[in-house]
Amino acid sequence: MPITDPREHGRILCVTSNFPRWEGDSTTPFVLHLCQDLQALGWEVDVVAPHAPGCAMRETLGGVKVERFRYLWPESQETVCYHGGALVNLRRDKTNFLKLPALVLSEWWAIYRRLRTRQYDLLHSHWILPQGFTGVLAAKPLGIPHVITVHGSDVLSLPGKMLGKFKRFALNRADIVSVNSSVTRKAVLNLTSKIAALHTIPTGVTNVEPNPKSTAGIRKEFRRENGPLLVFVGRLVYEKGIDDLINAAHILKARMPDLTVLVIGDGQDRPALEKQAEQLGVQDRVKFKGWVPPEQVPDYMAAGDIFVGPSKMSPEGGVEAQGLTFAEAMLAGCPVIATRSGGIPDIVRHEETGLLVSESAPDEITAAVEKLVNDPGLRNRLVNSGRELVREKYVRPKPAETFSAIFEDLKEPSGIA
Repeated sequence: MPITDPREHGRILCVTSNFPRWEGDSTTPFVLHLCQDLQALGWEVDVVAPHAPGCAMRETLGGVKVERFRYLWPESQETVCYHGGALVNLRRDKTNFLKLPALVLSEWWAIYRRLRTRQYDLLHSHWILPQGFTGVLAAKPLGIPHVITVHGSDVLSLPGKMLGKFKRFALNRADIVSVNSSVTRKAVLNLTSKIAALHTIPTGVTNVEPNPKSTAGIRKEFRRENGPLLVFVGRLVYEKGIDDLINAAHILKARMPDLTVLVIGDGQDRPALEKQAEQLGVQDRVKFKGWVPPEQVPDYMAAGDIFVGPSKMSPEGGVEAQGLTFAEAMLAGCPVIATRSGGIPDIVRHEETGLLVSESAPDEITAAVEKLVNDPGLRNRLVNSGRELVREKYVRPKPAETFSAIFEDLKEPSGIA
């Protein structure tokens, strides 16, 4: 994609609580990718995000300027965001709830001060709470157009009347709201019908060709003689369902002696999952690799015979809103097994682009694995259809192009140019 003048369209302030803390960070980089794509399309994008222990206050990541605001001292107390996200951190440590007022107030001031002094054309807030809420309080008095992007966890989780009021306050006062999937859209409309404009724009994935040499090395290291090699990529938390995958490995152990499950990622539940694998006697078949550099993830996916993503409802009631890893696996040419959960069926269409199973159903995962292993024709058809769908609807920079057109229409009526 040709890079145009970064001031051709205007200036955007992006506010998010999820952004890489440093180069090579394991934090999912999809907000960074969107900012990069918007800059390539002619926008100048600055990012404001919460500070975290060990990260810089100001820096440029991937060509995008990012500034991080402090909300507690010493920095070791800044533990609400990152490490799997605020919801996971609140679940893990209830004292984080006491830190929320400081985070919200500091974020509002960080946004307001920048909007008031730096001549931005619009504000783009990622997640309704707290960014959409603080963004409304900062942008509305200044008359600056405001877009809220709902990623799913913010509307599919966090139930309750009081939080519902905060969500509706933000959504009803935004100029435009975007959602990433059909299930997120439905949840937003169930919350309020007074949104000025609502657009469905899926989060984009990077089309990276796996490295054949690297892929071959991974298969040689982890795949047993006759396979299959099952791959999972993601945070090791309850809602990702890795415990169900380990149970499926236990069931398959006798039927497929050379089975291996390769778990890429880390998280608070890793010790419990490793203990589960040991108790079930499959610790030699379930390999916990930890995080790998983002640029190597496609190689690990391509090395797998099957990608398994057994997501399920979180303790807070949230579900997978979109599931970027499924799109990434499809691009890498790995057939996908996923659950009928949240927005996953938007991309994983049963027996068309992948196989769908029920939540918390290791026996169904087992059957799906056997089906793909025993039916090469089905496997090839799913791989081809899945890759075609992702390339058509989900590959960067298509989502950014949609946002760019919306942003351009949004700022023109205001007279800002």
